[in-house]
Amino acid sequence: MLQTLPLYFTFLGTSVALLAVAVTLYMLITPYREIALIRQGNTAAAVSLGGTVIGMAIALFSIASGTYAVLDLLMWGAVALVCQLAVFGIVCLKLPGFRQGIEEDRLGYGITLATFSIAMGILNAGALSV
Repeated sequence: MLQTLPLYFTFLGTSVALLAVAVTLYMLITPYREIALIRQGNTAAAVSLGGTVIGMAIALFSIASGTYAVLDLLMWGAVALVCQLAVFGIVCLKLPGFRQGIEEDRLGYGITLATFSIAMGILNAGALSV
């Protein structure tokens, strides 16, 4: 068991780093500043960001549990991020005034994005487990 400990730390560290990079890139691309809004008590921003983090974590879990190659984790993690960004784009297109809705703390907007982000994470996990 102890001989696999370095592999565990490698995959855990890589997964955490990928999640941090993905969330940072996601927040740079979105038209509003999630952290500032969350600090102001904006629930819609917190829920939408939380859903994206969960969706990415689900996909990364699936990748990490199905490979022994860190390169696979990196490559498919990037694909999962692109899928999360696509979900954001689609939700923005389908919900007019999305940015304003999040900034005005309309919880429905945050829940909608969170739901689709988590769903994408689950679909990614399924597709990555083959």
